Amino acid sequence: MVPSLKNLVIIGILSFLFFACRKGHAGIAQRSYYMGFQNSAPRLDFNLYIQSLNLWSQRADAAMISTEVPWDSLFNGESAENYVAANYKGLTDYYRSKNFKLWVYIDPENGLNRTSDAVELAALGKSIAQPDAQQIYRRFALVMDSMLMPDHFGLALETNLIRDAAPDSIYQGIKQAANAAATDIRNVDKKVKMSISVQVEYAWGKLGGSTYLGVSQDFSDFPFIEELGLSSYPYFAFSSPQDIPSDYYSKLPENKNLPVFVSEGGWTSQPITGFSGQPINSSPQTQQDYIRRQGQLLNQAKAIGAFQLVFTDIDISSLPASVPPSIKYFAYLGLADTNLIPRPALATWDSLYKIPLRSGN
Repeated sequence: MVPSLKNLVIIGILSFLFFACRKGHAGIAQRSYYMGFQNSAPRLDFNLYIQSLNLWSQRADAAMISTEVPWDSLFNGESAENYVAANYKGLTDYYRSKNFKLWVYIDPENGLNRTSDAVELAALGKSIAQPDAQQIYRRFALVMDSMLMPDHFGLALETNLIRDAAPDSIYQGIKQAANAAATDIRNVDKKVKMSISVQVEYAWGKLGGSTYLGVSQDFSDFPFIEELGLSSYPYFAFSSPQDIPSDYYSKLPENKNLPVFVSEGGWTSQPITGFSGQPINSSPQTQQDYIRRQGQLLNQAKAIGAFQLVFTDIDISSLPASVPPSIKYFAYLGLADTNLIPRPALATWDSLYKIPLRSGN
């Protein structure tokens, strides 16, 4: 993505989303959703970021910028305008030159540990529960919208998971800050579509051994929602992509007739050990099966977007010590490996991308 290098990796912990086929009026197969990536690379190497960008931008019609707030820079006096200009504006101009639709997501919490504040914020002895942190978040979100002019803007990530995992003070701080930021943005931008994202496995009760929970509280707590982002890593909950229910995405809007899109997620291409120490078996072929299944889920939900946040795997051995160890759970989500060699899943992505986008999207 070519923002600051430290954000590039932490951002790159997640994601996925893509495909959906449907028939147009003339009987021609069409997809309802844009497809894209967040720019990433296996290592903190500018040349690799450019190589990755050149590869994935050939097979995309949208782009995602998903980032935590640069707390240390902004608390240390750098203006949000200067930070956005230095880290995002040039890349966004490139996306516009490609006629990509742009999604921007701002994470006010800790993307790799939903039990706590962002690492940089906590290191400053601060919390999103505090008014000064909320003001910095709001200003950053407003500047990101005003300078980058995205088509879609997300103001908080995985809110249902945060509500359960983090102290209530953090959740209430996010709730207050996100709603205030939505008002700030709407006062100056009448067009951008605003959202939050929810964690799909948690909403289905798959992470805590419960029954279906839904996301009705999220709709209540964030009334500005015009569309719903979905974060899904189903390899933590299902042994096979074929086991994922066909209404896995379509059920979550709860009859509100809101568009949905997968804002992050994927399926590991390699065996890993899960959060609770359980082995998770997988392979490149299983990852490819997931992409096929993902297409069916997106089609069922009439999704509007599908993003793979990491185009490549992550070379964990190259990461600085400041990156939380939990990134290992997401190291093999790439459609290419750490040497930019395509995995079988990329061919399936490409076959879906070749399906014409439905006119009017």
